[in-house]
Amino acid sequence: MRLFAAVLPPDDVTAELASVVDELRALPGAEALRWTERAGWHLTLAFYGDVDEDTVPELSARLERAARRSTPFGLAVRGGGQFGHGRVVWAGVAGEVAELRLLAQRAEAAGRRAGVEMGEHRRYKAHLTLARGRDAVDTGPYADVLDRFAGRTWRVGELALVRSHLPVSGVTGERPRYEVAGRWALGGAG
Repeated sequence: MRLFAAVLPPDDVTAELASVVDELRALPGAEALRWTERAGWHLTLAFYGDVDEDTVPELSARLERAARRSTPFGLAVRGGGQFGHGRVVWAGVAGEVAELRLLAQRAEAAGRRAGVEMGEHRRYKAHLTLARGRDAVDTGPYADVLDRFAGRTWRVGELALVRSHLPVSGVTGERPRYEVAGRWALGGAG
């Protein structure tokens, strides 16, 4: 199964962001991008890829420990940018980003210790993917809109293990579907 660790923003935070995404989707060239669904918005901490079902209990136990060792922290969706020379548009985060990075390091370490082949380590860049495209798009107008966006701060209180179901039907426009496979309170609370 295809898995990743993530922070899931609450509904009121995604509702704020959705209003900005509606503005982005009205910009020229937006139809060339595949826009992510609000229900699937997340901040990826560690991507595990295809994980054998026998490994999931060990990975879950290690993620639970990582969550217990972390304390709740404040974040806000703020700003944004692009990756891949205009192929990915994303929203950024502000607040206690150092705590988010530490949680990401712990989630990556949990995967490695559980025996998940993590591949090459990359420096963590906190972001929430809004759209992807096959070809480069002029992202300047998108960045201008996102630079003006500052969402409310929320308290991150849990770490989630998410299963990604990739489209298999071949239907144009079909998106991945995400299913929460586990949740653990930060600091062991709750």
